[in-house]
Amino acid sequence: MEVFGILLLAGVAWLWLDSLKAREAAIRAAREVCAAEGLLLLDDTVAISGLKPARDEEGRLKLQRAYDFEYSDTGNNRLKGSLVLRGRRLVVINVGMRIAPAVRTLH
Repeated sequence: MEVFGILLLAGVAWLWLDSLKAREAAIRAAREVCAAEGLLLLDDTVAISGLKPARDEEGRLKLQRAYDFEYSDTGNNRLKGSLVLRGRRLVVINVGMRIAPAVRTLH
């Protein structure tokens, strides 16, 4: 029974450390994309929104993590973005569609 407990604790410790490294990779990816698009990453952080097993391109089982973050395009608003990592590889990033405000002339 003690061996099972030790293995369980080791598995939880591995998951925790792996999640910290993946979170750092997600922050770096969000920061790079926001900088490339001329956006401001707010709070300089990401929050995990999903975790599941998934297969990579070579068929190996990896943990797929989805993260949410907030960014601003003007400095006066908060917009939601998201990204997905499979292992530590960036799979999808979404910073939304930036739509210019419509200019209307009222007569």
